[in-house]
Amino acid sequence: MPWLQLILRTSQQNAEQFSELLSEHGAASVTLRDAADQPLYEPPPGATPLWEQLEVIGLFEADQAIEPIIDAIGNAIAPLPMAPWKLELLEDKDWQNEWIKHFKPMQFGKRLWICPSWGPPPDAEAVNILLDPGLAFGTGTHPTTALCLQWLDETIRGGETLIDFGCGSGVLALAAVKLGASHVWAVDNDPQALLSCRSNAEKNDLGQRVSLCTPEELPHPPVDIVIANILANPLLHLAPTFAKLLKPGGDIVLSGILGNQVKMIESRYCQWFRLDRPVQLEDWVRLHGVKK
Repeated sequence: MPWLQLILRTSQQNAEQFSELLSEHGAASVTLRDAADQPLYEPPPGATPLWEQLEVIGLFEADQAIEPIIDAIGNAIAPLPMAPWKLELLEDKDWQNEWIKHFKPMQFGKRLWICPSWGPPPDAEAVNILLDPGLAFGTGTHPTTALCLQWLDETIRGGETLIDFGCGSGVLALAAVKLGASHVWAVDNDPQALLSCRSNAEKNDLGQRVSLCTPEELPHPPVDIVIANILANPLLHLAPTFAKLLKPGGDIVLSGILGNQVKMIESRYCQWFRLDRPVQLEDWVRLHGVKK
């Protein structure tokens, strides 16, 4: 059976309302898509990862009457004008398999693999993390996450304690534990992120070695490693906090930094840390330092 795809162009402010209206009117699925070729970076803690201009896409059965849906949306946003919209006819497909075939296991460094849960890992003897893709939280596909996963693969030798600040899906926390860290605190101020992290920890049988908390709930015993894959502005603000959380000689790993932001971050962190040369992947940079 073919499907109808109703595409509404709108702003970030109206995306949630449009999504709810499409769901209320029988959409089989609702997805968001960039409408202006704007990169979608992994968000800072608590942020909703949406583009400024986007398309809200509702998937309907081919015999669905679309005019009442358009009228309902128009009435809901009145007196504002109706958002631009269009219809597309889609051929019938096995959409679950279409989704699955685009997500394959990914290797980071020599030991670490991120694998979707629907298939066997390529190397059963490797360090394998089961993690399915989603919009809001990282799976390693973004360069900022990949840089952190590579560092963990190169560095973790066993027994380390670690804080993953801005944990999202928990991919960095899970990687650290799988690689041998003794305990990880996964920290985020977004409840949805913590739920996602908990689910992924349980899926990988790591719940006993991963503690979840908000920044306010984080205990303060100094740890061996603090890793933060967020963005430059919160990294600037959090520098003294990270310094307090680390043991002398502990490692700080910062990602979510664009190339033109490196000097700004370095100048902030150099008073507490001896910093290595930046490592860059595409437009993004990872910084590593050791606490003085």
